[in-house]
Amino acid sequence: MGKTRANWSAEPWKDSELLECAMVVPENDDTASFTFRAPSGAWFDYQPGQFVTLDLPVPGGNVQRTYTISSSPSRPLSITVTVKAQAGSIGTRWMLDHLKPGMKIKAYGPNGIFTSHKHPAKKYLFISAGSGITPMMSMTTWAWDSGQMPDIVFVHAARRPSEIIFRERLEQFANRVPGLQLRFTVEEADPFRVWPGYKGRLSQIMLGLMAPDYLEREVFCCGPEPFMQAVRDMLNALGFDMAHYHQESFGLAVATEAEKPVLADVVPSEAGASISFTTSGVTAPCTETDTVLAVAKRAGLNIPSGCTFGLCGTCKVKKTAGEVHMVHNGGISDEDVAEGFILACCSHPLGAISVEV
Repeated sequence: MGKTRANWSAEPWKDSELLECAMVVPENDDTASFTFRAPSGAWFDYQPGQFVTLDLPVPGGNVQRTYTISSSPSRPLSITVTVKAQAGSIGTRWMLDHLKPGMKIKAYGPNGIFTSHKHPAKKYLFISAGSGITPMMSMTTWAWDSGQMPDIVFVHAARRPSEIIFRERLEQFANRVPGLQLRFTVEEADPFRVWPGYKGRLSQIMLGLMAPDYLEREVFCCGPEPFMQAVRDMLNALGFDMAHYHQESFGLAVATEAEKPVLADVVPSEAGASISFTTSGVTAPCTETDTVLAVAKRAGLNIPSGCTFGLCGTCKVKKTAGEVHMVHNGGISDEDVAEGFILACCSHPLGAISVEV
């Protein structure tokens, strides 16, 4: 033990020093955590949620891949990245198949602005899908190690319960502190395993049940682009102040504020619009904040409806012209949308539109 301590460096790791793979832990299919240390004994200084770029010696020439650090700077003697191979993966596939303890690779960083350190709050809402859970794990571990666990609602979406990365570790945290609330939703249960949690695509209704006070929380989101777009649409539709929303994507890890992409989300405004109800021969003026269902009712027309939350699908009508902004809760299929159908209760006209009513 004394010999090991004598090798510790008083300086933080710099990317001029190769990292040595110290441990590989399989998480689930095509997913593993790789822990690295600095051979000199240097310690790691970063903010939870940041990333490193690894220089990977794949056949045909080195490639650089960026991975969020899933460990916490509160445990500075090593860093860990947790990687999941997607279809067509090159660098990640090489890591899973070839990177073993004792091997050394070049790394750059740490970098990144996606961190709770930049947005301190008493209440957080972490929303992730797939391997987007990694920065949330880093930030949650930091909160745990700090001894002052804030109020965190941890929402995660996965295909199956067995594919929820870090599930056991998170449950161990949550079992011992009241401030961490876990909310998992899956597409399908594992065969022959009871799943008492949420099931189905994350929706506005589900989000309201998971975190009723979401309007009061600082939101961090990470996952595939379509998932994050859906989350932003939900929050915009629910009146969330998007100044308190922060995201990191799989393919675009942002190192500085200047690199931060502009999110051109569609948010209905008070701009003028109109709806032509072609079957009834009625055209009604409105604004983009109105729903098709509300405008129809004002015009004395009847569109059968039920939940008014985009869940039941009762108010499905055919749109024949124009564009709408629709944020629903699963009450319409992708095939219906492709054929021009909309849900009147949660569709907002963007300019002039026509519907078969």
